[in-house]
Amino acid sequence: MSLLTTEHTSKSIGQMRDRFISVRQQSMKLCETLKEEDFVVQPVVDVSPPKWHLAHTTWFFETFVLKAFYEQYEVFDKQYDFLFNSYYESVGKRTIRAERGFMTRPTVGEIKQYRAYVDEQLSAFLSGLTELQPELEELIVLGLQHEQQHQELMLYDIKRIFGGNPIFPVYREISGATEASSIVAKEWLSMPEGTYEIGVKEGATGFSFDNESGVHKVHLHAYEIESGLVTNGEFLEFVEADGYERFEYWLMEGWEWVKKQEFKNPAYWFFLDGEWVWIELQGGHRPIEMDAPVTNVRLYAADAYARRKGLRLPTEFEWEAAARQYAPEVPAAANFVEEENYHPVVRTAGNYQFFGDVWEWTNSSYLPYPYFQTKKGAVGEYNGKFMVNQMVLRGGSCATPRDHIRHTYRNFFHPHLKWFFNGIRLARYSRDPQ
Repeated sequence: MSLLTTEHTSKSIGQMRDRFISVRQQSMKLCETLKEEDFVVQPVVDVSPPKWHLAHTTWFFETFVLKAFYEQYEVFDKQYDFLFNSYYESVGKRTIRAERGFMTRPTVGEIKQYRAYVDEQLSAFLSGLTELQPELEELIVLGLQHEQQHQELMLYDIKRIFGGNPIFPVYREISGATEASSIVAKEWLSMPEGTYEIGVKEGATGFSFDNESGVHKVHLHAYEIESGLVTNGEFLEFVEADGYERFEYWLMEGWEWVKKQEFKNPAYWFFLDGEWVWIELQGGHRPIEMDAPVTNVRLYAADAYARRKGLRLPTEFEWEAAARQYAPEVPAAANFVEEENYHPVVRTAGNYQFFGDVWEWTNSSYLPYPYFQTKKGAVGEYNGKFMVNQMVLRGGSCATPRDHIRHTYRNFFHPHLKWFFNGIRLARYSRDPQ
């Protein structure tokens, strides 16, 4: 994804160490219910085995923090540079992404030892400091944000691993009875024509990645954006109305994808015994909750759904401007990973779902903002080289940590992918231009 650029409030060394321990523990907590065999599976190239995520995030701290700043540090295992480097060409050679699932060795136990070793070494390193150099602090903070990204990716991948298992194993059981939320009708939120500032301002406090920086102005025509996300029930109507069979709704590239697919519906949907069911991380195999937001759809399908309605997806600039207007603060009701639902939930009153639940596809290509510059060195590979053939998503998901999201956060994926928590918000130009 991307890289730290803006100034952030300096933390004490003790606070930094506590933060480091907390984030690292969260990664292990997400793996509590996994069996040994679950850690090594890679069903498709886009999925990485959970063991690899645990090792790669540890390698990041070892490579960019301990090896660079801690003179007494002794590398845990020299082979890990090759095994757990993701895409950093300047660091050296690495394993092929599609072959991460072949790594039965090192074992899960050895990776846990690796994590414990690096955690102990970094904690000891921090304890011996009297002050944090700005460059060191920046890299630790980046490493923590990077690990939070992989925590979310790991949940996507666990769902793909379990969702492809014919006996539908359950990641987390539902704790107690869940009360059905009252349905809140959607409305159109109006945004006037005007010039809007987009991105993170120079000198802003708090963490942000480099792809968010370069605050700039955009002119937006008057538009309206829906106050909630497209639901499973609404998308099911598209499926049952042969939406996947009607070429006129689809972009050409999307139509080519559709023709190759055996299943013409969101990922993890199945029609069994006369009923639509879905696979969720919490509760596993169960009837689809029709009023919850639809998820696991390609951008192609999101666009086709909007076209059938005579509507469209918002641009990322329209999304950011509307989110700032109608959700100036991330609402307490937003559904993030801390809520431990691990799936989108029905919208509650006062929550426009701009944050949490699902990453929202936009109609914007992932491109650099004005004045974007790639940093030198390995960490400069973190973002800029991915700015081609991908689309921007906004808002976070039910797998995103609450303190990891903000109005300016730009996620990005290729339009054909659907294994992650993504969804749809509709937009239209105002009928009465000002």
